[in-house]
Amino acid sequence: MLETLTGFVVVGVAIIVGYVLARIDLLGEHARPVLSRLVFFVLSPFLLFTVLAHADATMLFSSLLPVSAIAAVVVILIHTLVARFAWRRSVAETTIGALSAGQVNSNNIGLPLSLYLLGSAAFPAPVILLQLLVFTPVSLTILDAATAERTSLRRTLLRTATNPIIIGALLGTLVSVTGLRLPEIVLAPAQLIADAAVPVLLISYGMSLHGQRVLGTRGHRRDVVVASILKLAVMPLVAWVFAQFVFGLTAHEVLIVTVLAALPTAQNVFNYSQRYGVGEAISRDTVFLTTIGCLPVLLLIMLLLG
Repeated sequence: MLETLTGFVVVGVAIIVGYVLARIDLLGEHARPVLSRLVFFVLSPFLLFTVLAHADATMLFSSLLPVSAIAAVVVILIHTLVARFAWRRSVAETTIGALSAGQVNSNNIGLPLSLYLLGSAAFPAPVILLQLLVFTPVSLTILDAATAERTSLRRTLLRTATNPIIIGALLGTLVSVTGLRLPEIVLAPAQLIADAAVPVLLISYGMSLHGQRVLGTRGHRRDVVVASILKLAVMPLVAWVFAQFVFGLTAHEVLIVTVLAALPTAQNVFNYSQRYGVGEAISRDTVFLTTIGCLPVLLLIMLLLG
């Protein structure tokens, strides 16, 4: 039990540090946007490159990938339909809400929890690949097009192709798939910068909580509640059904995909909402609620399937 809580404690301490920094105003009024840009343009690309470059190519394209993809797509579509057509949200807000419901924290929470709960930190690799090479390019393309004052297909494609997060993910996957052995003189500096991504992102998120109340933004409470329910209840249920009854995975593989689907919303979604200036309350509150709420959900999954 204590080992299971370790991943949450690590994340929680970093978030609390960020909250305290904002409360005492140690870094000044421009700290949040500066940290947000630092994470988006510099730290995250290095992190994604190193994670995927070290991933086992066979694990990246294992049978876990299609089940994880189906579970994510189902909840993303549900939230998109409700937000766009029932609530009349903008395209950008709908995108952030859908990502809040379907994009999991497979890295800074998924990796340690996979190690403690499932016995290996390699299991989230297919989900990381799916999110970075499919969901992220599509989502950022939509956000670019929806938030740009002037846009065209050529400009949107160019901004997507030059997005540092996508470039880092593609390069890391290329290294993994080709089996290329990079020299230590290349990997060591990249790893040094990558190691700063998660703590800075969590500190930035903690700073955003200062002066805010969870579900305190009127007009978007239902977005957060629906996204949280989809993330914590519907997504792992869909993953279990498809893994167990459609793909016929082994008991251990069923446990893996169900646990991965129950992980909380990725902090990257909050970073995207900051970067594009849209849906910040939706992503911030959903990350908070799902990070707290996933603990009893994961323990229940382990009790039933473990």
